[in-house]
Amino acid sequence: MTAPASIELSHVHRSFRIGGRIGGTQRELIAVDDVSLTLPRGGVLGVVGESGCGKSTLARIVMGLLDPTSGAVKVAGQTLSEMDRRARARLIQLVPQDPFSSLNPRRKVKDNIALPLRAQGGTSSREIESRVAELMGLVGLRPDMGTRYPAELSGGQRQRVAIARALVLGPQIVVCDEPTSALDVSVQAQILNLLARLRRELDLSLIFISHNLAVVEHIATEVAVMYLGRVVEQAPAAELFRNPRHPYTQALLNSVLTPEPGLGLPESGLGDTPPDPSNLPQGCRFHPRCRFAQDICRSAAPPRLSGLGTAECHFAEQFDGNHNKDQMQLGGLPE
Repeated sequence: MTAPASIELSHVHRSFRIGGRIGGTQRELIAVDDVSLTLPRGGVLGVVGESGCGKSTLARIVMGLLDPTSGAVKVAGQTLSEMDRRARARLIQLVPQDPFSSLNPRRKVKDNIALPLRAQGGTSSREIESRVAELMGLVGLRPDMGTRYPAELSGGQRQRVAIARALVLGPQIVVCDEPTSALDVSVQAQILNLLARLRRELDLSLIFISHNLAVVEHIATEVAVMYLGRVVEQAPAAELFRNPRHPYTQALLNSVLTPEPGLGLPESGLGDTPPDPSNLPQGCRFHPRCRFAQDICRSAAPPRLSGLGTAECHFAEQFDGNHNKDQMQLGGLPE
């Protein structure tokens, strides 16, 4: 039996008006364009793409920090925009990118973790103290660390504090926005394994936003690839890394750095100029950077995604997904 959907995005669109100061002309910047995704309870959705593709805007919409211009987000069957903010906080929490700036430096660790509980109200000091101690043990923090300040902890320890704070209300969904990018490689592995264990033990759904494809391959059950605000490919993680069907996905996989001596820097074929989300090309949005582009790509938008295992490309069925897969092997990550 299929698990009930934990979160559902239906035709979500978000645009911003930019420019217009001192007589300038306003332009529309489309950050998220017609994104529809469904994440079942207990799944891990990896969202990948270059900087500026719309990943973080999508995360803010899922968190309820931004309202979509159009479309809807439903969590546990409820429309997100219609939920009370306290109820929303009990369902969805965030593990941010920078564990140092996300914690109040003037509060002790135990008080940082307890903050969401105190904001909700209705919980006694004894219950809060017990819950904080439980979460500290769950994420691998010693009891004596509760009386320290964030500056007295290492980067990995601070991220464990941020994870404990995100879990203290018992949410169903945790949005992880580049949660390992500010950490050393060895510490990244520990945090990834911690998140994977917590996901299994607590039956969490994770939305994992990252530019690191090797990390996403390790933790995600499904992957959505974003380009200029659109999801251009969506597939189960194993299938996407084995057989990517969109040229942009192939380029991202080919761009992954490898430690093997003598190989040098990988060549993605994407060029040095990033795309401009305020000046979208006609037809397929990726065609100015695509080495396979044909006349139809320049004049007509490709078919919309229809679900898992699909790519928004006129020639998706013709690609065999060849890329240097050896570059993607993470190997065993230490617990």
